[in-house]
Amino acid sequence: MLTLTLIVTVILLLMGFPMMLPLLAASLMLLFLVLQMDNVGLLIGQMISGVQSWALAAVPLFIFAADIMTRGHTANRLLDLVQSFVGHLRGGLPITTAASCTLFGAVSGSTQATVVAMGGPMRPKLLEKGYSDKFSMALIINASDIALLIPPSIGLIIYGVVSGASIGDLFIAGILPGLLLLVLFSIYCWIASTRMGIEPEPKATWRYRWQALKRAVLPLGFPLVVVGGIYGGIFSPTEAAAIAVLYAVILEVVILRSVKITELWDVALSTGLITAVVFILVAAGNAFTYTISFAGIPQAILNPIIADIGHSQVLVLSLIAVSFFIGCMFVDPIVVILILTPLFKPAVAAAGLDPVHVGIIVTLQAAIGSATPPFGCDIFTAMAIFRRPYFDVIRGTPPFIALLLLATIILILFPSISLWLPSLAN
Repeated sequence: MLTLTLIVTVILLLMGFPMMLPLLAASLMLLFLVLQMDNVGLLIGQMISGVQSWALAAVPLFIFAADIMTRGHTANRLLDLVQSFVGHLRGGLPITTAASCTLFGAVSGSTQATVVAMGGPMRPKLLEKGYSDKFSMALIINASDIALLIPPSIGLIIYGVVSGASIGDLFIAGILPGLLLLVLFSIYCWIASTRMGIEPEPKATWRYRWQALKRAVLPLGFPLVVVGGIYGGIFSPTEAAAIAVLYAVILEVVILRSVKITELWDVALSTGLITAVVFILVAAGNAFTYTISFAGIPQAILNPIIADIGHSQVLVLSLIAVSFFIGCMFVDPIVVILILTPLFKPAVAAAGLDPVHVGIIVTLQAAIGSATPPFGCDIFTAMAIFRRPYFDVIRGTPPFIALLLLATIILILFPSISLWLPSLAN
């Protein structure tokens, strides 16, 4: 019966059904065929409980704020600021791209929003400078992964809700790992640019830099307000999301006037559609997790493996990283976080691991999965934005995926990178 359930789930995925349908179909089959139960209300109750957490209210609010800023001038102002300071370096243009993705990630918290906001202006510039299309697209897709680590990250919010870890601590813990990724990407961009023989841009004057900084002051205030407000005790992470929307409206509608107030309805509609997809996935994922846990499937698979590796923190983290990496290659990262996080909770507790550090490892794998074939969501976003076929988009991704996996190894071996800032804040 378990094999039949797996086959049906895979077939539904291959037929192109939305992810929530295979999850619910698998849950129903396990309920009826394996558990011999006919209480569908049990699954409905689990779906409802999966989206009842107050912390999840932050998700649509951060998405709304990101949508407003994506339509406004925030992205271009951040890009101009970064380029004015690093554009003259060898590899300055791709480094500008990676750094701009990092800054915009601190505004949006979404990898897909970052692909849209940074891909439009930067890809033509990279191509004009002489970089190949496969390098340009791969850089934009993978640098956007940093948005899932830099606060306010939707991935960290989902993990915090599922694991019970402090979302505020997760936010601040993601800062240094996000900067680590930026450093690794910048080094690779410098090496690649040197090998390609591409000359740097002219050095910007200090007057131009000062003007770029003045234009970017207000957009840069967004992450300062969110993170500073949380750790200053002014508001909670969920309240910070509401403040983020207010900040975005005041900045783009009132001050910069780049978004008309009449456009907010369309922005809200787009946010509502994305939020509906996320919340349905959360509900379906919670029902699926409950069903397979009740059936004892994860315990049967994981317990022997965990027993073999014992309480070694490095081995447990490695197992978690491998499991999430493989899962996120095929399934939406949110679903993987919802399903696997509760299953590894006993192993995390037995090994004495800090849930916040585990959350950074988990979210990094979700970020990698967003840009990893075959089903990374950022790949399909890039296909739509750049109007390029699937294989053209993924050709340049292997070096960047290797860098992301290297970052995973570094974070596993040196947990203080994740935990140092939260220890200072507490």
